[in-house]
Amino acid sequence: MITRQTGDSARFTARKEYAMTKSPNRLLGVIFGAVYVLVGLLGFTVTAGVDFLSTDGGLLLGIFEVNPLHNIAHLLIGAALLIAGVRGVRPAKTVNGVVGAAYLLLGIIGLFIIDSAANILALNGADNVLHFGSAIVLLAVALGADKVTAGRRSTV
Repeated sequence: MITRQTGDSARFTARKEYAMTKSPNRLLGVIFGAVYVLVGLLGFTVTAGVDFLSTDGGLLLGIFEVNPLHNIAHLLIGAALLIAGVRGVRPAKTVNGVVGAAYLLLGIIGLFIIDSAANILALNGADNVLHFGSAIVLLAVALGADKVTAGRRSTV
């Protein structure tokens, strides 16, 4: 049975769907979020028998080194991006910026901790490239898209 929405409910649903397709931050949050959740789940297929904080993990797709902590981080980050993307432009923009900044920092730190005891996420060079790439895309969209127009002011 197909039901038709009328009134405010239909306008709200249409506006919400329209915003999802027109907002780069929402689209990126949902897409990146889904990908990171999938990567987190797939990571567990290659980390059977790997210690939780092992500095040497299993290879996901044959190139990305992961351990169980790294997989959980992907799941949490993916969930945050996905939920924010579904919630709206402002949460998506905020989470994209925060995750982008965190990935930039992780990419920089990753350059120095590979092959050391501090590498509790089992990072390798491919991970660093992916983290830098994710940081650039997330930060570029968070900072450059979905600008608030000058005509909108809050009154006190």
